[in-house]
Amino acid sequence: MLGENVEEKDEYYRFTWAGKNQARLEANKPTTATLRPNKADSKDWDTTSNIFIEGDNLEVLKLLQKSYANKIKMIYIDPPYNTGKDFVYKDNYADNLGNYLELTGQLDESGKKISTNTESDGRYHSNWLNMMYPRLRLARNLMTDDGVIFISIDDNEVHNLRKLCDEIFGEDNLIAQICHKARASVSNDKIISSNHNHILFYAKAKNVIFDNRKNIGLKPNLEGFDKSDENGFYKLVPVDGPGGAKKGNPHYEFEGITGYWRFSKERMTEMFKNGQVVKTTNNLQQKYYLSDAKNSRRTATTWWDENLYTSTATARLKTLLGSNAFDTPKPIELLEKMLELSNTQNSLILDFFAGSGTTAHAVMQLNAEDGGNRKCISVQLPEPTDEKSEAFKAGYATIAEITKERIRRAGEKIKQDFKDKEGIEKLDVGFKAFKLDSSNIVAWDGNPDKLAEQLDAFANNIKTDRTEEDILFEILLKYGLDLTVAIEEKTIAGQKVYSVGLGTLFICLANTITPEISEGIGAWKQELAPTRCRVIYKDTGFNSDKDKVNAMQILKRFGVEEVNSI
Repeated sequence: MLGENVEEKDEYYRFTWAGKNQARLEANKPTTATLRPNKADSKDWDTTSNIFIEGDNLEVLKLLQKSYANKIKMIYIDPPYNTGKDFVYKDNYADNLGNYLELTGQLDESGKKISTNTESDGRYHSNWLNMMYPRLRLARNLMTDDGVIFISIDDNEVHNLRKLCDEIFGEDNLIAQICHKARASVSNDKIISSNHNHILFYAKAKNVIFDNRKNIGLKPNLEGFDKSDENGFYKLVPVDGPGGAKKGNPHYEFEGITGYWRFSKERMTEMFKNGQVVKTTNNLQQKYYLSDAKNSRRTATTWWDENLYTSTATARLKTLLGSNAFDTPKPIELLEKMLELSNTQNSLILDFFAGSGTTAHAVMQLNAEDGGNRKCISVQLPEPTDEKSEAFKAGYATIAEITKERIRRAGEKIKQDFKDKEGIEKLDVGFKAFKLDSSNIVAWDGNPDKLAEQLDAFANNIKTDRTEEDILFEILLKYGLDLTVAIEEKTIAGQKVYSVGLGTLFICLANTITPEISEGIGAWKQELAPTRCRVIYKDTGFNSDKDKVNAMQILKRFGVEEVNSI
């Protein structure tokens, strides 16, 4: 139909930059890291479903791939804007984890300065794109089919970020490029004062969002319903068809008035007969009932200017923390608007550039307001604060420390602000804290000069400075289990045994594993009666292969077929 000349090759247009192939490979490269529980910095460890992770978000996103694939309903990030002054993650793809441990002072060369990405760098834009690309690729894997992502950015990289997102999420999945009025003051040192930021809003599958659009949007405006009839309170709204013929609206005469209408003449006649459409002095209008408004959502626009100012957010954060510890935080109301717009009532939210913790704060605040059960995962690099900054003087050595303290204080303030609301005492304002670190398992070196050391490490391959809980959570990540899954601890035959997920997994990491432990696990399994059960032991806990076989046979009597060891 189109003729004989068909172009079958790839499109000539390319969006490419120096290092793109390496960045693409990095997104698929497995990590050698783990997450270690940090109960000392946590709040309400035993009851909370929120998570805070301190670490390089590239490695953290890799660690979350199995446990949180297709589980995140909404992602919000406020990444470095690449202004030449702000911090840019200096990835070393050869050993990104080692690079992170070095930068954060966990290796010998401590105190290494984390540099900015200056405009004089020949790969100024490429450096930033190489930082963003693998993180966004990994983030997409975590999103639900109806998941969305919001990304704040300014004019420096919005053009590149949009092309990057078009490639990763698909240009058809762009929902909107929102303009956010972030400041009210005018910069007189500019030709034109830039008072806005952009927010790129993408879906994982826009068609899924579109099909569910009636449930998506902002809270309805419930003002002006000052009339009533037997069906309740209502207000009059237009019944004419905006856009006229261009929008395909029908044109006809009705009750002496000629124009373009929202409905067909047959539908209009029926609505008029039922009292749903009424004639005013010189027009027709329809009744819009309060009951219908309460069950609807209000369509947002791409212009957000409802006093969502950075200056207001900065002042509030200063009051909350008692010092001006963080520059340019986002307003809580901005995040609440995104959370409302995305229909996140009982969903999991992710922010892997957590900064001061605005997303976690907004999640708790909105849960208090509407009774939602949103849960938040926050990830923040322990970027050192400047020794001359107010944050450092206030005792915050890293940005991650600011994030954690903000979440702690915000939760208590929200509970106080809503103290008279029924059920507020059950509001989840805690978080489980974790730290990114190398694996608890000693890696095999393969260097023939260190063969004796390696053989010893192979026989005792758990690092000596790691706890049973450290190993426990590495196992959860390897098995793809949620970091907030229910964990119960019991002492059986003098050793700790963990029940994970109401008996779906039992873990014993004791150095001495006796038949009594296996008997106890079997009895505990029968008590919980899970549909599927697995047991994991520490391999070096068995004195011999015979003891290991006996343990497996004992558990088999209790219906446990899957027994593994590390």
